[in-house]
Amino acid sequence: MISKVQFDTEIELIISNAIREDVGDGDHSSLSCIPDSAQGKAKLLVKDEGVIAGVEFAKQVFQYVDSKMVVETLVEDGARVKYGDIVFYVEGPSQSILKAERLVLNAMQRMSAIATKTRQFVDLLEGTGTKILDTRKTTPGIRALEKWAVKIGGGENHRFALYDMIMLKDNHIDFAGGITKAIDKTKQYLKDTDRDLKIIVEARDLNEIRKILESDGVYRILIDNFNYEDTRTAVKLIGDKCLTESSGGINEKTIRDYALCGVDYISSGALTHSVYNMDLSLKAV
Repeated sequence: MISKVQFDTEIELIISNAIREDVGDGDHSSLSCIPDSAQGKAKLLVKDEGVIAGVEFAKQVFQYVDSKMVVETLVEDGARVKYGDIVFYVEGPSQSILKAERLVLNAMQRMSAIATKTRQFVDLLEGTGTKILDTRKTTPGIRALEKWAVKIGGGENHRFALYDMIMLKDNHIDFAGGITKAIDKTKQYLKDTDRDLKIIVEARDLNEIRKILESDGVYRILIDNFNYEDTRTAVKLIGDKCLTESSGGINEKTIRDYALCGVDYISSGALTHSVYNMDLSLKAV
């Protein structure tokens, strides 16, 4: 996984680029009718229900826009919220509050939706020992926010990007000339480049599971698009040689049954690509 320094850098880039995109050479709506000296206060109002996420990010946005803004937090990231709850108050220059408003709302609505869906999956897995993972199926440019939201919801992050873990999927295997060749070439590449990256290998059937097990150095096997019976068989074959992960169209109705097959992880792109934003508003007080 990426380091905290790398993650913090990603967040800073998201904020700076979003403000550049949204504000440009000035918020002329505010500049035209609100004096520079005007002070204001606003509240983050919940008009939905679920798990709130993005409070800490909002604080970073306000500080980036204007260090004179002060946030009073009433609800922390990861808490369940309902219609009418107030998450925080922000106070400071009115122009600055308005400049930051849209980025804060866009991010928190999206992050809260992801955290809510993740918590739903986490609750469905309770007692199984299986953990839910996100994927790289994220919105371009804001992956750090979406993966942060998964953590807030109680899930775990898969690899952040292509550079922090090796994942040999069907196309890699086919282009490399087979599973064994793909694994051998990967291990040699890591040795030649002096990189310490974990290796995950995708299996499409039980024969590929057996083939992967002939090689050492695999961290996790991705049991992709298997039915329940074959998943249970795969878990028995793998034993404690490496970790196991199920994926492929797993949803709220099937996730617990896959977990009961004994896999260590279940990954779901739906955590980030199939959510509806939580309804939030920033209202002047």
